[in-house]
Amino acid sequence: MRKPFFYDITLRDGNQSLKKPWQLTEKCLIFDKLRELNVQAVEVGFPASSHMDFEACKTLADMAWDNLVISALARTVQKDIDSAIMAIGHAQVPRVHVFLTLSPFHMKYVLNKEPNYCANKAIEAVKYAFDSIKKVNKNAQIQFSVEHFGDCAHNIDFVIDTLKEIVKAGATTINLPNTVERTRPRVFIELVEKVINALPDDVIISMHNHNDLGMACATTVEGYFSGVTQLECCLNGLGERAGNTDFAQVAVALHNNGVDVPINLDKIYETAITVSQMSRVPIYEKAPLVGPEALAHRSGIHQDGAIKTKDMDFGAYRPIRPSLIGRDDDEKIGFTSQSGKSAVYEIINNAGYPITLDEAVRLTPLVKEISEQKGELCADEILNVYFDKILDIKGQFELISFRHESADKFKLEFKFNNEYTESFGHGNGPLDACLDALKNAGFERKLTFYKQYALDEDKFGSGASAMSVINLIGDSGEEIIGRAIDKNTAKANVKAIFNALNQIYK
Repeated sequence: MRKPFFYDITLRDGNQSLKKPWQLTEKCLIFDKLRELNVQAVEVGFPASSHMDFEACKTLADMAWDNLVISALARTVQKDIDSAIMAIGHAQVPRVHVFLTLSPFHMKYVLNKEPNYCANKAIEAVKYAFDSIKKVNKNAQIQFSVEHFGDCAHNIDFVIDTLKEIVKAGATTINLPNTVERTRPRVFIELVEKVINALPDDVIISMHNHNDLGMACATTVEGYFSGVTQLECCLNGLGERAGNTDFAQVAVALHNNGVDVPINLDKIYETAITVSQMSRVPIYEKAPLVGPEALAHRSGIHQDGAIKTKDMDFGAYRPIRPSLIGRDDDEKIGFTSQSGKSAVYEIINNAGYPITLDEAVRLTPLVKEISEQKGELCADEILNVYFDKILDIKGQFELISFRHESADKFKLEFKFNNEYTESFGHGNGPLDACLDALKNAGFERKLTFYKQYALDEDKFGSGASAMSVINLIGDSGEEIIGRAIDKNTAKANVKAIFNALNQIYK
């Protein structure tokens, strides 16, 4: 399968649409990002449009890396073509990109010219560009674009005949722009296929799609599978009106469909952030792949599937593993009234606090009730419920104090049903001694599990540095989990025992 040829138009189409077009230093920074992505061609600008753009094109041509095609736009007039050649002719592989409409509507109502005039104008311009730049650089190429090709359904035979002559005049790449997206992708692609089938096999067919109806990416991807090789894309989908085909979306879509994409995909996310900052065009939160919410799940069903497949390359509710495009964040589990137990479990577990799925089930209705009033909850709000209902369980037992008396002897003071009890216990450590003291007071319980976790600085003001988790056997033989946190590890153990007792003696 042929490799797609990525022709980036950020520095021309993208830049011309900005409220504040980039200065040379900014263009150089974007150019460096394109180098990191490993694009095959860059349209650096429209040299005849201004002295500033001419100088930028000339500078960027000097910066080109090996085998990069440096392209400059020109109308079908000699001064534009001459300007393009002077700006980029010294590049290793320069390309003059000539364009003219062959659309019946545009020729009649915008140019006010007859079709034959436009056809001859295009052929003559391509021939002039070819003859002129070949005198400067033998590696030079000519590209011709049929502006508003999407509007050429009714005169497609005329367009094809003209393109055949344009190829004979020296054009090696024919670009077919959907300058304004008006129809569904398949209708446009059928038009493109007619050109592909009519032109010689060695002619490179290119596609340049605008996103007026939101289908530029789909059209470009399907265009590749229909025989288009060159894909004209723009970083972050910048461009006139609703923008151009988004570079990242096309690259990843082709990758997902088994195409060997010659792009450094792991540079996509970093590049998107940089371009957004430099263009002052924010990435909207639901933007595919790179948006802040592109990895967010709030539906309980989606969260459950996402959590169960989070370590797999193929996720239940994501198109790629985020690291493919250089994202170091992962799927975001947000809690709303539409979420479920899996979200509660994941959020608390990710915060470093142990929880069972049964406990998450118990907490879910409580958290949902809060969310119904407040909307999406942050992790701390969910942890508050966890602390209140799992760690700070109120019941018949109240720990007063537990202290080391001597050697292996410990004194335990507590209340049961508001009655004060004092008991002594012996053991290899505080945990054993506390259980022994409880046994001596008539509350014997068997310990089946114990673990202590180191915690980060506590967010809730207790200064805790450790969490103890213990399991005691309940009256029916079930294991009851007790948890507690404290900056004193011995006290955390004892508090965890009392946490479990309050669950057993309800």
